[in-house]
Amino acid sequence: MKLEDRNVDERRLREVALTADEYRVIVESLKRPPNDLELGMLGVLWSEHCSYKTSKALLRRLPSSGAAVLQGPGENAGAVSLGNGWAVVFKIESHNHPSAIEPYQGAATGVGGILRDVIAMGARPIALLDSLRFGPLPESRRHFDGVVAGIGGYGNCIGVPTVGGEVYFEDCYAQNPLVNAMCVGLVRANDLMRARAEGTGNKLLLVGADTGRDGIHGAAFASLELDEDSSQRRPAVQVGNPFLEKCLLEACMDLSLTDAVVAIQDLGAAGLTSSVAECAGRVPGAGAKIDVSRVPRRERGMTPYDVMLSESQERMLVVVRRGREADIERIFETWDLTSAVIGEVTNDGHLTVVDHKEQVARVPIQLLTEGAPLRRLVGLPPEPAPALDIDALPPPADIGAALLRMLASPNLCSRGPIIRRYDHMVGDATVIPPGGDAAMLRVKGTKIGIAMTTSCNARYCHLDANLGAQLAVAEAARNIIATGAQPLAITDCLNMANPDRPEVYWQLEETVSGMAQACRSLDLPIVSGNVSLYNESAGGAAIYPTPVIGMVGQIDDYDRRLQAGFKHEGDFVLLIGSSHNDLGGSEYLKVEHDMVAGRPPELDLARERAVGKLILTAARAGLIKTAHDCSDGGMLVALAECCLLGGIGMRGPALNPEPPLRIDAAFFGESPSRFIVSAPSRATPELQSLARRHHVEIALLGLTGGDALELEGQLKLTVQEMREAWEGGLGGPA
Repeated sequence: MKLEDRNVDERRLREVALTADEYRVIVESLKRPPNDLELGMLGVLWSEHCSYKTSKALLRRLPSSGAAVLQGPGENAGAVSLGNGWAVVFKIESHNHPSAIEPYQGAATGVGGILRDVIAMGARPIALLDSLRFGPLPESRRHFDGVVAGIGGYGNCIGVPTVGGEVYFEDCYAQNPLVNAMCVGLVRANDLMRARAEGTGNKLLLVGADTGRDGIHGAAFASLELDEDSSQRRPAVQVGNPFLEKCLLEACMDLSLTDAVVAIQDLGAAGLTSSVAECAGRVPGAGAKIDVSRVPRRERGMTPYDVMLSESQERMLVVVRRGREADIERIFETWDLTSAVIGEVTNDGHLTVVDHKEQVARVPIQLLTEGAPLRRLVGLPPEPAPALDIDALPPPADIGAALLRMLASPNLCSRGPIIRRYDHMVGDATVIPPGGDAAMLRVKGTKIGIAMTTSCNARYCHLDANLGAQLAVAEAARNIIATGAQPLAITDCLNMANPDRPEVYWQLEETVSGMAQACRSLDLPIVSGNVSLYNESAGGAAIYPTPVIGMVGQIDDYDRRLQAGFKHEGDFVLLIGSSHNDLGGSEYLKVEHDMVAGRPPELDLARERAVGKLILTAARAGLIKTAHDCSDGGMLVALAECCLLGGIGMRGPALNPEPPLRIDAAFFGESPSRFIVSAPSRATPELQSLARRHHVEIALLGLTGGDALELEGQLKLTVQEMREAWEGGLGGPA
């Protein structure tokens, strides 16, 4: 079968991100060539962004079930039970390519999209988090400033606090910034909604913004490498309106007061095509009929193709019980929102599109949602990472000077310039603000606290994808535990380069394998997520494998929460866990020796679990006052952060590690499964007993107090000296 025989050319296929082989499958399935609209609809839903055709088989290896899981992958977002009749709903997604082209709008609409995913589950969004990657400053200042402004602008306007996140700077992200947005929502468990187009004859109501041409082929754009033509794809970057979304949010919350609604579905990637097809595809045998002439538009001359593929923002699809349309329309009128009945649920298993009375497309639902041929790629290990001869590294000449350089590193310094752009207190539920290990919000009317974080050290994943993924899961769990909360579940965003290259596909396989191993060992189901591939520029500059882990946890009484900053003078400062010569992939190695080399820190998942149990047991018993995870930068950076966040110094004896532990590794090595805690002296005997019971090492580092971090004969820096270095690392406001 020749392409020209089917009246399509390579340029047209590339425009809709389809291959010649995929086109042949379409023709064979339809038993005819598709028309332009059908080809466009299939193209967007068969794109990597929507179909997961490269990663779907791998993702099935990830654990997704658990006693608390109410909704796993396959819906708009995942959900787990909090008890007392409450459920927490959450998901993370990427908006990488749009943010590379238009940083502000790319980031803003990424926030808007993830908010609607949570809203579609019937949940009220209560918090936003992000995970960001840029090239080095100041060269990447445009991306950095624009993305931070976009996230803050959208979240602040809609009234949802941005309470946490992370940001890293590496050469590999210079042309491919990563913008991952996470949303957390709350809903009564009995009110949790699923986006299922059930009930033949039920009506499809489109609500929110009028439909324009913005975002057409956005899903296809997200499934291609960035190249010299990418700047011409600005029409594929959507434009957001947070004030309209605020009205949409409140109107959707009012829908819970009526029994007229069957389902709600976000219009995100692929617009009407995906929202209708996915809603119907979750119900065996269901179909839908849409009349595009009924879709409210903001531009003249729009074709059915434009309407069906538009990714205009702030729109939702609502499945309404037949005969109850007026009840729902009144709710939207109250919020001054445009709504229109554009079609109905059918039982013929097809998505039929008409323009007035003319049929312009008819495609089987299952062909749209499940028909994309899975790609069977072969992975090959990449070239080994540069080896690290640790014995060849000179010891630090001046521990204090090295610490100041570390604190000033853009990857470790204060995130204050970013945090100040975000309103993290709106809603009056934030009890642990951004800046520590994890944020926490209270569930109003209860004592329940929800901890939340995002985490990933992509350098580790670059050096060893499997181990790096395990470490990302473990660090996110430690972040949650450091607040005194029990980790509950994960949402993930797998950011990778071009999987058509065997070494990248191998990284994807190893990443999923490592995540699965860590999640099973730590009893953490993955209930939602996203895969973002082709994060690579035309010149072959590929990003590091970056599997971002979003995690939520729960504490039964938020008054017993822990924070990282030292609280009181005279407390004992203890290191929980053991240190090893783990300098591979460390920030110290990069800052002091300009190297990214070696093997990431070894991770013993049984030990990780034991250390976590010890911290939670001690926290619940009131034995510790503060806790902070030792991660990027190592033990000494963690100590400095405890001083900086609490405004209190610490003094202790010199640290003289026993061989084979090196002095630089003792101070700056990034061994996992470690916490810095502070505790009253009376609690130390019981803490030591707990440590023995859990077979975990515990060591006294010193006492809190004064205005300096001092280790006798090795280091003395005032808190103010450290603060000046720490607060200047980003080179000014974001």
